[in-house]
Amino acid sequence: MTDSPSGRRPRSRQAAAPNYGDRVPPHNLDAERGLIASIVIDGGDTLQRCLEQRVTADYFFDPKHQDIYAVAVQLNQASTGIDEITLTEQLRREGKLESAGGATYINELTGLIASSAHAPHWLAIIREKHFLRQLISTAVTTVEKAHTHAEGIERLLEEVEQSFFRISEDRISESAQTIDGPIAEAMELVQRIIRDRNSVQGVPTGFPDLDAMTFGFQPGQMVVVAARPGMGKTSIALNFIEAALFPKPNEARKPSNVLLFSLEMPARELALRLLCSRARVNMQKLRTAHPDERMQVDLVQAANEYKGLPLVVDDNGGQNILEIRAKCRRVHARTPLDMVVIDYIQLINGLDSGLPREQQIAEVSRSIKAMAKEFKIPIIALAQLNRKSEDEARQPRMSDLRESGSIEQDADIVMLISKPPISQGKAAEAEAEQAGQDGCYSRQLIVAKNRNGPTSDINLLFNPGLTRFETPAKDYRNNE
Repeated sequence: MTDSPSGRRPRSRQAAAPNYGDRVPPHNLDAERGLIASIVIDGGDTLQRCLEQRVTADYFFDPKHQDIYAVAVQLNQASTGIDEITLTEQLRREGKLESAGGATYINELTGLIASSAHAPHWLAIIREKHFLRQLISTAVTTVEKAHTHAEGIERLLEEVEQSFFRISEDRISESAQTIDGPIAEAMELVQRIIRDRNSVQGVPTGFPDLDAMTFGFQPGQMVVVAARPGMGKTSIALNFIEAALFPKPNEARKPSNVLLFSLEMPARELALRLLCSRARVNMQKLRTAHPDERMQVDLVQAANEYKGLPLVVDDNGGQNILEIRAKCRRVHARTPLDMVVIDYIQLINGLDSGLPREQQIAEVSRSIKAMAKEFKIPIIALAQLNRKSEDEARQPRMSDLRESGSIEQDADIVMLISKPPISQGKAAEAEAEQAGQDGCYSRQLIVAKNRNGPTSDINLLFNPGLTRFETPAKDYRNNE
């Protein structure tokens, strides 16, 4: 069905058309087509977003789109996959295929867009137009009632007030709640802290000093690990993943479900790093020299240990935050996630390439924090530092985060990897050589922000050959 020549809205087949007066009500058919196409092509993520915002069929202006959306909701409720074939078949069963434009129209819709990246913007436009239409209809009806009312003014005012309140109530997503639930959750946390006072309550980091400061990575946290290139950002992230996947013998927990987005490094290279780190095999020697029997045995054992563990790796480059969020939803729907790692923030594409890069990164940062709260998991996001600390020969600060100061505002924990003062670094490396850990370099993990705990510097040793960070045998901060 097409729009009428007069431009008026076609009458809905499900209910009497609202009273909009003599003017064409607000609508945007392009946004509706884009949203419907997104629902069909992205496997249900856009539909889930619509349902979360309580979008119903009457949010759409075009009756064709109303029918298609209503059928998509039915398929979703029946746990049936949504695509051109299933939509067409369900519309045919209900006798609505012809009025919905036919199979040709549905196929044309999916060819209009390349991806569903802009679906949130189209959804926002459709919601706005829907509420504007509601306001117009309610206002026109109010005028007519005011001209013809036969009862007291108080009753009319009450009806009008309720009508406008319903519009406002529908517009606001339901997120408020009484304090009873959060208080109960907080008391459960208090009891866990008292019961397991010296144990990690979140996802363990693998570093005792860091666990003592954070009690592990907590649900809802955005954790930023930043450094200059070559300082070991990816290595320490892989160490965090290993600690999450392999419970210690005295830990009564299962391996954590982890999703890793590697926007720079291919999955095969990451897997090699994980294996060499776990097997304690020098990756450089493995590449340049013939591996001996011991190395091969250790690597096979490490591969067997990783087999079957709940680690998912996505190494597609050039993704935007909406694509990352959609993939998180899909994985989380299959198996609830415990942690997400993103390597690294500045490689995420902005949604609007016309905006300054700082604004794009700020939007990415806010979205990562929102994801952590939505999935109730910690998200570890790696980030690059600018050159200021190197140029000024000083330790890095949060203000050195490249391209966006909003990262430090959104993050719950900010850790900066740096070289320690010269005397301290030499002492650590000398001690490492005596302990037989040759090829190690001293590093400081500067916990510059910890929203729920103390901040401090943690001394670590970085072995690039093993791609591992380890706690040194003693604390060198007292040896200055």
